[in-house]
Amino acid sequence: MRIGARGSPLSLAQTGQLRALLAEALGLAGEEIDTHLPIIPITTTGDRIQDRPLSEAGGKGLFTKELDDALLDGRIDCAIHSLKDVPTQLPDGIVLLAGPKREDRRDALVSVSGLGLSDLKHGAVIGSASLRRVAQLKHARPDLSVISLRGNVGTRLDKLKAGQCDATLLAAAGLARLGYRDVPHVMLDPVAMPPAIGQGALAITARAGDTKTASAFARIADHMTEIEVAAERAFLTALDGSCRTAIGALAQLDTHGDLTFIGEALDADGTTRWRKEAHLSAASVATAQHLGADLGAQIKAMAGDRLAGVHG
Repeated sequence: MRIGARGSPLSLAQTGQLRALLAEALGLAGEEIDTHLPIIPITTTGDRIQDRPLSEAGGKGLFTKELDDALLDGRIDCAIHSLKDVPTQLPDGIVLLAGPKREDRRDALVSVSGLGLSDLKHGAVIGSASLRRVAQLKHARPDLSVISLRGNVGTRLDKLKAGQCDATLLAAAGLARLGYRDVPHVMLDPVAMPPAIGQGALAITARAGDTKTASAFARIADHMTEIEVAAERAFLTALDGSCRTAIGALAQLDTHGDLTFIGEALDADGTTRWRKEAHLSAASVATAQHLGADLGAQIKAMAGDRLAGVHG
């Protein structure tokens, strides 16, 4: 089974970690892992574009297109992504498989000083290329100055150390997967500032009808994560969300099977926020999808043309 991954350090790290889980489930060890589960690095358009925000270059598909093409023409058998990078509409012939247990879905505010959001000085400069993060920052702290900061995690941390900004926002899961747990940071409250759709979760794409690959990954699939991300992606779909839309969501399933959902959309400057919350008992994938879609439709109706204008 040839596993496709982006060539970025984070993608290769999390693909290696997922492959280790899969190898253990399949009873593979040592050289057998590289022989039977080789990782095929593929550079994507999103990796090559570093001079402007993705919202100006074409959106999420920039991180998946080359891997989708490799799947469809048979060069790889599956591809591993950060779920937050995967568009809600997949190409014909490609399916999304359930992934392993989700890691921390929160955003981390990283600064040289390790200060929290409320402690940053008036007018502090924050580096981020995420429309959602920028809008949420401006909503919480209108005094902050936000500049575009692209690049992989290591590059952004280097730019922070070089003084290009006072702080930046990164996914906590990415920091952990790359071994940056000791970098000075403060976790943001995911209720006050919901993360990206699917943040902290890994996505596995495969060819439709490939039962062998689907059966292998079913061994490490986490059903609680599957329900949570089903709600979040349905919410995003209902809002026609993309990298050009400031949308965040937090779906949390407890051990009793009850789902709590918080979803929001913001205008680009964070002035206006549309937000919905709901609870669902004994959630399933289907009922979670229905809940997410319903709340997304409600926000779309509330925002009307004002949200449509965010798409640019």
